[in-house]
Amino acid sequence: MPLSAEHHPLAPLDAAENDMLARVQALVRDTIGPRANAANRNDEFAWDTFRTLAESGVIATAFPAALGGTEASMLLRVRIIEEIARTCSTAASLVTGTDLSSRPIVAGGSAELRAQTVPLLASGSKQSAFALTEPGAGSDLARLRTVASRHPGGYRLIGVKKFITRANVADMFVVVASLADGPGGSKGLTAFLVPRDAEGLGVSPVIPKLGWHGVPIAEVRLDDVFVPVSHRLGEEGQGMALAQDTLVRARIGHAAIALGRMSGALQIAAQYAGHRQVSGKAVGEHQGIQWMLADMAARIEAARCLVYSSAQRYDRKDPETSIHASIAKMHSTDLCMRVVVDCAQLLGGNGYLNAYPIERFLRDAKMNQIGEGTSEVHKNLIGRHVMKTASAMPQHPCLDFEPDLFGAQ
Repeated sequence: MPLSAEHHPLAPLDAAENDMLARVQALVRDTIGPRANAANRNDEFAWDTFRTLAESGVIATAFPAALGGTEASMLLRVRIIEEIARTCSTAASLVTGTDLSSRPIVAGGSAELRAQTVPLLASGSKQSAFALTEPGAGSDLARLRTVASRHPGGYRLIGVKKFITRANVADMFVVVASLADGPGGSKGLTAFLVPRDAEGLGVSPVIPKLGWHGVPIAEVRLDDVFVPVSHRLGEEGQGMALAQDTLVRARIGHAAIALGRMSGALQIAAQYAGHRQVSGKAVGEHQGIQWMLADMAARIEAARCLVYSSAQRYDRKDPETSIHASIAKMHSTDLCMRVVVDCAQLLGGNGYLNAYPIERFLRDAKMNQIGEGTSEVHKNLIGRHVMKTASAMPQHPCLDFEPDLFGAQ
């Protein structure tokens, strides 16, 4: 079970969903997996991989059926992402990144704007990018400094966005800004859809990075960019809500990528241990190696249950989804880093070679611990939630804050 999620009892799929998942598994086996090393070699947008995902209908799973998508459940998307990430972080992040960059349009765009843009995004013929993070503000959305000033017929945007994935290929940008004359902090945040050819919008050259090649990042500068009212997403002040919903989906996606990657790494390490001979005996026949594999397998299965549970909570619109997404994201991504390091150790010197995929898995694993809120940010969120929940509960029946120590028996 830890090597594969086939027919997982906690994630039942119907016949149509199982058929879609089977097609993705075949795609991974025949195309995405064999192409993974090449897609990761240079940090250029992996167009061949993206087109394959679009043509196979994987990209469309993030979009409503009425707008050209197939409207897959979050549970099915997690299963799809997990399967793809077993071999290729680039392909998996193209799936999650499309959702991240498009969700505010789907959730907040007017009927006319969605009709103009979403079918193109669902088919893969157009690309969007989510311009949220700034040089001085990442997960703390209340500190965003990009400003939107009201102007006749629309707004003018001024600011700089950082670490924007697929900015170099995007046809449009979802930009979250603070209203110049609105309430401060998160209450004034408003989202806009800005076309790439808007006057005053500039994109920097691609910024080199350690891993996740195939999905480049760049900075986006907004120099008095005019955006018509028709391109505002949601009402004024709804930017925070749109961003939060988007980030919850993205965090579950990150957890699914980490889950798939460490499952793939364990498979590689176990198969290598069964093949590699030392002193006439397979490495995997040693008890110490088997214990390492057993420990990783047990922890991966626990993470799988967390990730699937978070996806099901999202599908049920559970009000606790956000905190459970943080738990799944923190646990799965931190565990993935440890598992991939241990798998690299099991491969010995070969684990350090480009010829083996583990070195690529190792470079990619770090990004999951950072993107969409670092592990430390999620620990803060989870810790505050635990304290708030505990304070609202009746006092534990075994707890006495001031016990009578002298009279205790």
